[in-house]
Amino acid sequence: MLERTAPRTGGWSSAAPSWLIAQFPAPLRGAAVPPLHPGAWWLWALALGTAATRTTNPLLLALLIATSAYVVATCRPNAPWARSYSVFFKLALAVLLIRLVFAVLLGSPLPGTHVIVTLPEIPLPDWAQGIRLGGKVTVETVLIAFYDGLRLATLLICVGAANSLANPTRLLKSLPGALYEIGVAVVVALTYAPNLIADVQRLRAARRLRGRPDTGFRGLLQVALPVLEGALERSVALAAAMDARGYGRTADVPPRVRRTTTALTLGGLLGVCAGTYGLLTADGGTYGLPVLLAGVVAALAGLRLGSRRSPRTRYRPDRWDVRAWLVAGSGAAVAALLTLAADRTPEALNPGVIPLVAPTLPLWPAAAVLLGLLPAFISPTPRTPAVTKEPS
Repeated sequence: MLERTAPRTGGWSSAAPSWLIAQFPAPLRGAAVPPLHPGAWWLWALALGTAATRTTNPLLLALLIATSAYVVATCRPNAPWARSYSVFFKLALAVLLIRLVFAVLLGSPLPGTHVIVTLPEIPLPDWAQGIRLGGKVTVETVLIAFYDGLRLATLLICVGAANSLANPTRLLKSLPGALYEIGVAVVVALTYAPNLIADVQRLRAARRLRGRPDTGFRGLLQVALPVLEGALERSVALAAAMDARGYGRTADVPPRVRRTTTALTLGGLLGVCAGTYGLLTADGGTYGLPVLLAGVVAALAGLRLGSRRSPRTRYRPDRWDVRAWLVAGSGAAVAALLTLAADRTPEALNPGVIPLVAPTLPLWPAAAVLLGLLPAFISPTPRTPAVTKEPS
């Protein structure tokens, strides 16, 4: 069997190997669009998650979920680590269901007048005062649990969107040298769930092709051992690759530079903590923002000096271009506008439960959430090269 590509109309043939195409600049490779910086995707997703924490309105939370789902469906690349969004979505549904079950079984101290059902109440000892098992289940209790669970579920879905859109390897390459050791641990932790999901899907497909069961308790036990073995092999391969590339090698820097780096980094982090605390309290509004900005500047300076100890080079580093600014800015705009809306119209973003109030969709906060759709229009859509196979 031989492969013959479709007639070439410009640019590189789809049969050319990727390592050969990568040796040439983008103008020579045809209409190649550089991928978006992975840090922009994480900033966008975390900003949407921040916006979700500012409201309990189920309509706005559903709009945030729809926004993230549309961007993931439009911009997600065709890679194994990019298939974790559906798993995070199922995890969010499980969290919501568990929150509702606990609310029904344990009840709530808030009073409620609309009784749904009365469960048999189990008496508890004196040391467990304040905890109730069973009893009356009211509409108010279920709604409070639903709003809180939906907010947490939205936050998990936003994190899943970041895992599906940002390449973890390129994210590690973009970290400063001072954070390289910490970044490796974080990236390995972030890639564990996508790789685990890809291994489970691959093994279940292989068992189905062989006519073996892939569901139920028996199928789970027979899939678990190969998954664990694959995780161990991947860890050994990662350790070998890191050792071959000189991981952990540090350069000699003067003691004065090391002490200055430590002082700037620790002082900057303390300033960030103090400034954040000042912004969150009523009495620290005057000094919170200046201390926060000074801490950020000191921490960045410390990271800049600390990068001298880790002599690393980057092959074709990812550039923070205009598209990255627009993607990160769209998420930041959503978070800022919903924070402002929570201060201006708290009753619209946090509908009341006692007394019962039907949630309504506020217009300008909903329009602010739609700003999060901007990455779907400015980010390059992943394309799969068309290859036609013909018999020889």
